[in-house]
Amino acid sequence: MSDIILKTEGLTKHYGGVHALQDADFELRRGEHVAIMGDNGAGKSTFVRQITGVEQRTAGRIWFDGREVNFAGPIEAREAGIETVFQNLALADDLDVPSNLFLGREKFLLRLGPFSILDRRAMRQATQAALTKTGVKIPNLSNTIRNMSGGQRQCVAIARTATFASKLIIMDEPTAALGVRETAQVEGIIRQIKAHGEPLILISHNMRQVFDLVDRIVVFRRGRIVANLRKDQTTGEEVVAYITGAKTQPELEVVA
Repeated sequence: MSDIILKTEGLTKHYGGVHALQDADFELRRGEHVAIMGDNGAGKSTFVRQITGVEQRTAGRIWFDGREVNFAGPIEAREAGIETVFQNLALADDLDVPSNLFLGREKFLLRLGPFSILDRRAMRQATQAALTKTGVKIPNLSNTIRNMSGGQRQCVAIARTATFASKLIIMDEPTAALGVRETAQVEGIIRQIKAHGEPLILISHNMRQVFDLVDRIVVFRRGRIVANLRKDQTTGEEVVAYITGAKTQPELEVVA
């Protein structure tokens, strides 16, 4: 079995005359945590949207878990084993924690179309196990998402992702709107994911966070990958230089 869980070759996305992503060659190994960094508009989120089938690429190829893939949409990517926490979280405000964790994956006691009966006990037990696994503490699982803090909401979204991801987790700025305490809780979840040997792509502007959590840093600038750096062989100053364009790297090789 190949050590590479995800690979892209020449991945490109154009919106009319705007080249949001151009010739992105990327590899992620099993168990590896990689940060994607870059200014706003650098192509980071566009890259993730092509991988997960949220958008259809203009050009390029994607391999996932040893086979070439062409996901028609995010449901296909999820069924293949890719779970993503986007910035908007995709939570249902009026539902409780178990209902959000199993949104689209509900467990049933009886399935009879509109007369189906949910297995709420099983979903609640599985939710508690998922929260325990990821280290998330939610005092009352019956609370609706609307009544939770930003940190709790983020943790629910991440716990859902970590629970169902069989092969790859992607997080897009998971702590951007959180305070210090809530950020620490989310980072604890990411460390738990690492301890379980699950690969992760982390989009983040937080330099301290990136150097604390990942193995490798990939920098995007103006829609292109301009640096591929091992965390222990670079510095924050060097990463910033690539982000701003003060430093360029004409030839990129995937770091072993």
